[in-house]
Amino acid sequence: MEVFDWQGKHGQQVRWSRQGAGPPLVFCHGTPWSSKLWEPIASTFAQDFTVYLWDMPGYGSSTMADGQDVSLAAQGETFAALLDHWGLEEPDVVAHDYGGAVSLRAFLLHGAAYRSLALVDVVALAPWGSEFFRLVAENADVFAQLPPNLHEALVREYIAGAAHRPLSAEAHDMLVTPWLGSSGQAAFYRQIAQADQRYTDEIEPRYRDVSVPTLVVWGTEDTWIPVDRAHRLAGMIPGAGLELVRSAGHLIQLDAPEALTASLHRWLAR
Repeated sequence: MEVFDWQGKHGQQVRWSRQGAGPPLVFCHGTPWSSKLWEPIASTFAQDFTVYLWDMPGYGSSTMADGQDVSLAAQGETFAALLDHWGLEEPDVVAHDYGGAVSLRAFLLHGAAYRSLALVDVVALAPWGSEFFRLVAENADVFAQLPPNLHEALVREYIAGAAHRPLSAEAHDMLVTPWLGSSGQAAFYRQIAQADQRYTDEIEPRYRDVSVPTLVVWGTEDTWIPVDRAHRLAGMIPGAGLELVRSAGHLIQLDAPEALTASLHRWLAR
């Protein structure tokens, strides 16, 4: 992966990759994921698009550091700066989970421009965050001191709960590995501690100002962000389309990759 030295946020390095040829298409991941979750699906678009993947600061292979600002506010600024670094004026953007809030903040608050926006099981509407999420957020310093084996067991169980179907060992390891080791463990609890609904509350009244073609895609079995949010969000964004994917949970990329890929191909070829 290549590196964007984001000096606007204390010298953080943002890792990113590019493949294919054609109009720009950017994929945004969420939490606690990385760009690797999108990689297999994104690669299917490389024949028709120049596909960009990136790891948010504090995630995947990007900088993980003590005292780091990994809030949604910081991520929205970073995404807008990264688009400028790439020289992209109006890319198509596909966003999942936290990436939804990040892409919406970049658009509504930081002047980012898109050709279209696909929002896949996104964090965008209150309330969000499970009871477990709130428990960890309130006690992040305590959880950060867990013995490594207990931390790994917790992260594995937490991540498994996002899927509707059992995760393969390979997929499970891919999702868990960035959060292991001393820096990964600290980063895992740091991003939960900084999760704050005020960053979506701030922009929620402005969803009516989203002026680009928008598609909302949701797994019907999403237990992390229930499907009622899909209907609400599509109703708030002018002209937004809505597609529901059956037998898919929050990890829709792994639960129903073919259905999600087909939906996105239809959307981008419209």
